[in-house]
Amino acid sequence: MSARVAAFYRFAPLAPQELPSLRQRLQARGDAAGLKGTVLLAPEGVNGTVSGPQAGVEALLQALRADPRLAALQAKWAEAPQQAFHRFKVRLKREIVTMGDPALQPYLATAVGTHVDPEAWDALITDPRTLVIDTRNAYEVALGSFEGAIDPGTTSFREFPAWVERELRPLVEQRRPEAIALFCTGGIRCEKATAHLLRQGFEGVHHLHGGILRYLEERPEAGSRWQGECFVFDQRVAVNHRLEPGEASLCHACRRPLTAADRQLPSYREGVSCHHCHDRRDPADRARFAERQRQMDLARRRGEVHIGRVFPTPAPIS
Repeated sequence: MSARVAAFYRFAPLAPQELPSLRQRLQARGDAAGLKGTVLLAPEGVNGTVSGPQAGVEALLQALRADPRLAALQAKWAEAPQQAFHRFKVRLKREIVTMGDPALQPYLATAVGTHVDPEAWDALITDPRTLVIDTRNAYEVALGSFEGAIDPGTTSFREFPAWVERELRPLVEQRRPEAIALFCTGGIRCEKATAHLLRQGFEGVHHLHGGILRYLEERPEAGSRWQGECFVFDQRVAVNHRLEPGEASLCHACRRPLTAADRQLPSYREGVSCHHCHDRRDPADRARFAERQRQMDLARRRGEVHIGRVFPTPAPIS
Protein backbone atom coordinates (compact mmCIF):
# COMPACT_ATOMS: atom_id res chain seq x y z
CA MET A 1 0.00 0.00 0.00
CA SER A 2 1.47 3.37 -1.04
CA ALA A 3 1.96 6.26 1.36
CA ARG A 4 2.39 9.98 0.96
CA VAL A 5 5.69 11.34 2.28
CA ALA A 6 6.10 14.96 3.35
CA ALA A 7 9.47 16.54 4.17
CA PHE A 8 9.34 19.94 5.83
CA TYR A 9 11.17 22.44 8.01
CA ARG A 10 10.81 25.99 9.20
CA PHE A 11 13.25 28.12 11.15
CA ALA A 12 11.31 30.05 13.79
CA PRO A 13 12.05 31.30 17.33
CA LEU A 14 10.27 28.86 19.66
CA ALA A 15 10.51 29.29 23.42
CA PRO A 16 12.12 26.25 25.11
CA GLN A 17 9.40 26.11 27.78
CA GLU A 18 6.64 25.67 25.19
CA LEU A 19 8.25 22.79 23.33
CA PRO A 20 7.22 19.90 25.66
CA SER A 21 3.50 20.65 25.34
CA LEU A 22 3.84 21.11 21.58
CA ARG A 23 5.61 17.76 21.39
CA GLN A 24 2.75 16.06 23.23
CA ARG A 25 0.10 17.58 20.97
CA LEU A 26 1.91 16.61 17.79
CA GLN A 27 2.66 13.10 19.06
CA ALA A 28 -1.01 12.53 19.88
CA ARG A 29 -2.17 13.87 16.52
CA GLY A 30 0.31 11.77 14.57
CA ASP A 31 -0.52 8.59 16.51
CA ALA A 32 -4.25 9.12 15.97
CA ALA A 33 -3.74 9.60 12.22
CA GLY A 34 -1.54 6.51 11.84
CA LEU A 35 1.49 8.50 10.75
CA LYS A 36 5.09 7.29 10.73
CA GLY A 37 8.29 9.30 10.73
CA THR A 38 10.09 11.84 12.90
CA VAL A 39 9.48 15.47 13.82
CA LEU A 40 12.22 17.46 15.55
CA LEU A 41 11.46 20.52 17.68
CA ALA A 42 14.06 23.00 18.92
CA PRO A 43 14.28 26.68 19.89
CA GLU A 44 15.27 27.41 16.27
CA GLY A 45 12.21 25.75 14.68
CA VAL A 46 10.81 22.46 13.37
CA ASN A 47 12.15 19.80 10.99
CA GLY A 48 10.43 16.59 9.97
CA THR A 49 9.73 13.84 7.48
CA VAL A 50 6.50 11.90 7.91
CA SER A 51 4.47 9.47 5.86
CA GLY A 52 0.97 8.06 5.98
CA PRO A 53 -2.55 8.83 4.72
CA GLN A 54 -2.77 12.16 2.89
CA ALA A 55 -5.43 13.52 5.26
CA GLY A 56 -3.40 12.60 8.33
CA VAL A 57 -0.21 14.22 7.04
CA GLU A 58 -2.13 17.36 6.04
CA ALA A 59 -3.71 17.54 9.51
CA LEU A 60 -0.28 17.44 11.14
CA LEU A 61 1.00 20.20 8.87
CA GLN A 62 -2.06 22.33 9.58
CA ALA A 63 -1.52 21.88 13.31
CA LEU A 64 1.99 23.29 12.89
CA ARG A 65 0.85 26.14 10.64
CA ALA A 66 -1.71 27.18 13.24
CA ASP A 67 1.21 28.80 15.06
CA PRO A 68 1.80 32.17 13.34
CA ARG A 69 5.55 31.62 13.54
CA LEU A 70 5.17 28.44 11.45
CA ALA A 71 2.40 29.66 9.15
CA ALA A 72 4.73 29.76 6.12
CA LEU A 73 5.88 26.15 6.61
CA GLN A 74 5.96 24.32 3.26
CA ALA A 75 6.24 20.61 2.55
CA LYS A 76 7.84 18.69 -0.28
CA TRP A 77 5.69 15.71 -1.25
CA ALA A 78 6.56 12.32 -2.68
CA GLU A 79 4.92 8.94 -3.11
CA ALA A 80 6.39 5.81 -1.51
CA PRO A 81 5.32 2.27 -2.49
CA GLN A 82 4.94 1.45 1.21
CA GLN A 83 5.33 3.07 4.61
CA ALA A 84 8.66 4.90 4.61
CA PHE A 85 9.19 4.65 8.40
CA HIS A 86 8.57 2.16 11.19
CA ARG A 87 7.16 4.43 13.92
CA PHE A 88 6.18 8.02 14.70
CA LYS A 89 8.27 10.14 17.05
CA VAL A 90 8.30 13.81 18.02
CA ARG A 91 11.61 14.67 19.65
CA LEU A 92 13.02 17.70 21.42
CA LYS A 93 16.50 18.80 20.33
CA ARG A 94 18.91 21.69 20.84
CA GLU A 95 18.97 22.27 17.07
CA ILE A 96 16.71 20.98 14.31
CA VAL A 97 19.85 20.38 12.26
CA THR A 98 23.04 20.12 14.28
CA MET A 99 25.89 22.43 13.38
CA GLY A 100 27.06 23.22 16.90
CA ASP A 101 26.97 27.01 16.51
CA PRO A 102 24.43 28.21 19.12
CA ALA A 103 24.91 31.87 18.23
CA LEU A 104 23.22 31.48 14.85
CA GLN A 105 19.69 32.82 14.37
CA PRO A 106 18.64 31.31 11.02
CA TYR A 107 15.02 32.35 11.60
CA LEU A 108 16.02 35.99 10.94
CA ALA A 109 15.71 36.89 7.26
CA THR A 110 18.76 39.14 7.51
CA ALA A 111 20.85 36.30 8.95
CA VAL A 112 20.69 33.92 5.95
CA GLY A 113 21.82 34.04 2.34
CA THR A 114 19.80 34.85 -0.75
CA HIS A 115 17.12 32.30 -1.67
CA VAL A 116 17.41 31.03 -5.24
CA ASP A 117 14.38 29.28 -6.72
CA PRO A 118 14.90 26.19 -8.92
CA GLU A 119 14.16 28.04 -12.18
CA ALA A 120 17.08 30.42 -11.53
CA TRP A 121 19.44 27.84 -10.03
CA ASP A 122 20.95 26.47 -13.25
CA ALA A 123 22.01 29.90 -14.46
CA LEU A 124 23.66 30.63 -11.12
CA ILE A 125 25.65 27.42 -10.82
CA THR A 126 26.81 27.38 -14.46
CA ASP A 127 28.26 30.89 -14.13
CA PRO A 128 32.07 30.45 -13.90
CA ARG A 129 32.13 33.21 -11.27
CA THR A 130 30.06 31.04 -8.87
CA LEU A 131 31.48 28.60 -6.33
CA VAL A 132 29.00 25.72 -5.88
CA ILE A 133 29.09 23.75 -2.61
CA ASP A 134 27.23 20.60 -1.62
CA THR A 135 26.58 20.88 2.13
CA ARG A 136 25.50 17.25 2.55
CA ASN A 137 27.54 14.35 3.92
CA ALA A 138 30.00 12.53 1.69
CA TYR A 139 27.93 9.33 1.60
CA GLU A 140 24.99 11.34 0.24
CA VAL A 141 27.12 13.10 -2.35
CA ALA A 142 28.39 9.72 -3.57
CA LEU A 143 24.90 8.90 -4.93
CA GLY A 144 24.44 12.15 -6.85
CA SER A 145 25.07 15.88 -6.94
CA PHE A 146 24.98 18.93 -9.18
CA GLU A 147 27.58 18.97 -11.90
CA GLY A 148 30.76 20.73 -10.79
CA ALA A 149 29.80 21.05 -7.11
CA ILE A 150 32.47 20.92 -4.40
CA ASP A 151 32.13 18.03 -1.94
CA PRO A 152 33.49 19.02 1.51
CA GLY A 153 33.84 15.32 2.35
CA THR A 154 32.15 15.67 5.73
CA THR A 155 30.64 12.79 7.68
CA SER A 156 28.25 15.08 9.60
CA PHE A 157 26.98 18.64 9.29
CA ARG A 158 28.79 19.48 12.52
CA GLU A 159 32.08 19.29 10.57
CA PHE A 160 31.05 22.02 8.13
CA PRO A 161 32.36 25.04 10.13
CA ALA A 162 35.81 23.49 10.44
CA TRP A 163 35.87 22.76 6.70
CA VAL A 164 34.96 26.38 6.01
CA GLU A 165 38.02 27.65 7.86
CA ARG A 166 40.35 24.93 6.68
CA GLU A 167 39.48 24.81 2.98
CA LEU A 168 36.73 27.18 1.88
CA ARG A 169 38.25 30.41 3.14
CA PRO A 170 41.60 29.85 1.34
CA LEU A 171 39.71 28.79 -1.79
CA VAL A 172 37.58 31.95 -1.77
CA GLU A 173 40.68 34.11 -1.24
CA GLN A 174 42.31 32.41 -4.22
CA ARG A 175 39.39 32.37 -6.67
CA ARG A 176 37.49 35.50 -5.58
CA PRO A 177 34.06 34.21 -6.68
CA GLU A 178 31.21 36.67 -7.18
CA ALA A 179 28.76 34.19 -5.66
CA ILE A 180 28.82 31.16 -3.36
CA ALA A 181 25.89 28.80 -4.03
CA LEU A 182 25.05 26.17 -1.43
CA PHE A 183 22.52 23.34 -1.63
CA CYS A 184 21.30 20.29 0.30
CA THR A 185 18.44 17.79 0.24
CA GLY A 186 15.50 19.94 1.30
CA GLY A 187 17.03 23.33 2.05
CA ILE A 188 17.59 23.28 5.80
CA ARG A 189 21.32 22.54 5.94
CA CYS A 190 22.28 24.93 3.14
CA GLU A 191 20.13 27.70 4.62
CA LYS A 192 21.77 27.30 8.02
CA ALA A 193 25.17 27.05 6.34
CA THR A 194 24.61 30.45 4.70
CA ALA A 195 23.90 31.92 8.14
CA HIS A 196 27.25 30.58 9.31
CA LEU A 197 29.10 31.93 6.27
CA LEU A 198 27.59 35.38 6.62
CA ARG A 199 28.47 35.46 10.30
CA GLN A 200 32.05 34.57 9.34
CA GLY A 201 32.28 37.48 6.91
CA PHE A 202 31.66 35.77 3.56
CA GLU A 203 29.78 37.71 0.87
CA GLY A 204 27.57 36.83 -2.11
CA VAL A 205 26.10 33.80 -0.33
CA HIS A 206 23.12 32.01 -1.92
CA HIS A 207 21.23 28.78 -1.32
CA LEU A 208 18.80 26.61 -3.28
CA HIS A 209 15.32 27.34 -1.96
CA GLY A 210 13.59 24.05 -1.16
CA GLY A 211 16.75 22.08 -1.83
CA ILE A 212 17.34 19.27 -4.28
CA LEU A 213 13.88 17.80 -3.73
CA ARG A 214 12.14 20.97 -4.89
CA TYR A 215 14.54 21.26 -7.83
CA LEU A 216 13.75 17.70 -8.96
CA GLU A 217 10.04 18.39 -8.56
CA GLU A 218 10.00 21.61 -10.58
CA ARG A 219 12.75 21.26 -13.18
CA PRO A 220 12.41 18.98 -16.23
CA GLU A 221 14.80 16.06 -16.35
CA ALA A 222 15.90 16.98 -19.86
CA GLY A 223 18.65 19.55 -19.50
CA SER A 224 18.80 19.23 -15.72
CA ARG A 225 22.12 19.93 -14.00
CA TRP A 226 21.43 17.20 -11.44
CA GLN A 227 23.32 13.93 -11.85
CA GLY A 228 22.49 10.63 -10.11
CA GLU A 229 20.08 9.97 -7.25
CA CYS A 230 19.23 11.98 -4.15
CA PHE A 231 19.66 10.26 -0.78
CA VAL A 232 16.67 10.60 1.56
CA PHE A 233 16.49 9.71 5.24
CA ASP A 234 13.79 7.04 5.09
CA GLN A 235 13.19 3.53 3.78
CA ARG A 236 13.21 4.70 0.15
CA VAL A 237 16.98 5.32 0.57
CA ALA A 238 17.17 7.52 -2.55
CA VAL A 239 14.92 9.04 -5.21
CA ASN A 240 15.48 9.67 -8.89
CA HIS A 241 14.70 12.82 -10.88
CA ARG A 242 11.00 11.86 -10.94
CA LEU A 243 11.04 11.57 -7.12
CA GLU A 244 10.47 7.83 -7.42
CA PRO A 245 12.43 5.35 -5.27
CA GLY A 246 15.83 4.90 -6.90
CA GLU A 247 18.20 1.97 -7.27
CA ALA A 248 20.28 2.63 -4.14
CA SER A 249 19.88 0.44 -1.06
CA LEU A 250 21.19 0.54 2.50
CA CYS A 251 23.82 -1.68 4.04
CA HIS A 252 22.01 -2.96 7.13
CA ALA A 253 25.36 -3.35 8.91
CA CYS A 254 26.54 0.28 8.71
CA ARG A 255 23.52 2.19 7.31
CA ARG A 256 25.51 3.59 4.38
CA PRO A 257 23.80 3.87 0.97
CA LEU A 258 25.00 1.55 -1.77
CA THR A 259 24.80 1.87 -5.54
CA ALA A 260 24.18 -1.08 -7.86
CA ALA A 261 27.95 -1.15 -8.55
CA ASP A 262 28.68 -1.24 -4.79
CA ARG A 263 26.52 -4.35 -4.47
CA GLN A 264 28.64 -6.13 -7.08
CA LEU A 265 31.84 -5.81 -5.04
CA PRO A 266 33.25 -8.91 -3.27
CA SER A 267 32.95 -7.11 0.09
CA TYR A 268 29.14 -6.97 -0.21
CA ARG A 269 27.01 -9.55 1.61
CA GLU A 270 23.37 -8.60 1.88
CA GLY A 271 22.59 -7.53 5.42
CA VAL A 272 26.10 -8.38 6.63
CA SER A 273 28.76 -6.13 5.09
CA CYS A 274 29.73 -3.71 2.31
CA HIS A 275 32.89 -1.94 1.17
CA HIS A 276 32.33 0.73 3.84
CA CYS A 277 32.33 -1.66 6.79
CA HIS A 278 33.59 -5.12 5.81
CA ASP A 279 36.88 -4.61 7.65
CA ARG A 280 35.34 -2.95 10.71
CA ARG A 281 33.19 -5.76 12.11
CA ASP A 282 34.26 -8.73 14.21
CA PRO A 283 32.99 -12.31 13.65
CA ALA A 284 30.36 -11.97 16.38
CA ASP A 285 28.84 -8.95 14.65
CA ARG A 286 28.86 -10.69 11.27
CA ALA A 287 27.14 -13.73 12.73
CA ARG A 288 24.48 -11.55 14.34
CA PHE A 289 23.90 -9.65 11.10
CA ALA A 290 23.69 -12.89 9.12
CA GLU A 291 21.03 -14.26 11.48
CA ARG A 292 19.05 -11.04 11.23
CA GLN A 293 19.21 -11.26 7.42
CA ARG A 294 18.00 -14.86 7.57
CA GLN A 295 15.00 -13.76 9.64
CA MET A 296 14.28 -10.96 7.19
CA ASP A 297 14.39 -13.38 4.26
CA LEU A 298 11.99 -15.73 6.04
CA ALA A 299 9.59 -12.87 6.78
CA ARG A 300 9.75 -11.71 3.16
CA ARG A 301 8.83 -15.18 1.88
CA ARG A 302 5.89 -15.27 4.30
CA GLY A 303 4.69 -11.84 3.20
CA GLU A 304 5.40 -10.36 6.63
CA VAL A 305 7.09 -7.11 7.62
CA HIS A 306 10.41 -7.40 9.44
CA ILE A 307 12.07 -4.20 10.67
CA GLY A 308 15.46 -5.82 10.44
CA ARG A 309 17.43 -2.95 11.93
CA VAL A 310 20.20 -3.00 14.52
CA PHE A 311 21.06 0.69 14.30
CA PRO A 312 18.49 3.50 14.55
CA THR A 313 17.27 5.23 11.43
CA PRO A 314 18.89 8.68 11.08
CA ALA A 315 16.84 11.66 12.16
CA PRO A 316 15.25 13.73 9.41
CA ILE A 317 17.58 16.16 7.74
CA SER A 318 16.02 18.17 5.00
